[in-house]
Amino acid sequence: MTPIVKICGLSTPGTLEVALMAGATMVGFVFFERSPRNVGFQQARALGAQARGRARIVALSVDADDDALSRIVEQLSPDILQLHGRETPSRVIEIRQRFGRSTMKAVGVATPQDFAAAAPYDGVADFLLIDAKPPADAMLPGGNGRAFEWALARDFRPRTPWLLSGGLDPDNVAEAIAATGARGVDVSSGGESGPGVKDEARISAFIAAARGAFAHASEGVG
Repeated sequence: MTPIVKICGLSTPGTLEVALMAGATMVGFVFFERSPRNVGFQQARALGAQARGRARIVALSVDADDDALSRIVEQLSPDILQLHGRETPSRVIEIRQRFGRSTMKAVGVATPQDFAAAAPYDGVADFLLIDAKPPADAMLPGGNGRAFEWALARDFRPRTPWLLSGGLDPDNVAEAIAATGARGVDVSSGGESGPGVKDEARISAFIAAARGAFAHASEGVG
């Protein structure tokens, strides 16, 4: 799999441009009102136009119904629908067939047993996103700045391409890639100076560190 670096929760033209110029392969926009990264449709249209053809456009939703997904597809025309709620495998299949978009299913993990929850989506979703399981009192299903024990993912080898997420930042992403063997990484809060406030320097540093780590892994060094 070609390495993937995904910057999620972008909401301004300036930070999106930094991500694109630095070499992000996926850029994510959040459609979840409780998130500080939530974008409106007019905002999303403009950002999508800026990114189109330069990176794959990802729309994140949480247990969205067909009406909500229809509006997202109509307004943003994303390449990938990221499903970050409790969507079942059958719902993932239904969404892909109904909207004709690739799907990315997020699965939260904290223990070795949690990886079993990813199995029903393997070969069903186009991508898996292995994220840290949120705490019981969390308001958000992701973007909480939490990491899980990366060694747990060392032997995770699904058929479906997968991305590592949860608590990643410019300082630890190389270590996370080395520890897990992941060929894709996703950052949201780790590229911010505050909740929902993307930081241009942190975005650039994250992408550079991830791309360097992927190149290092490809050389078989270490």
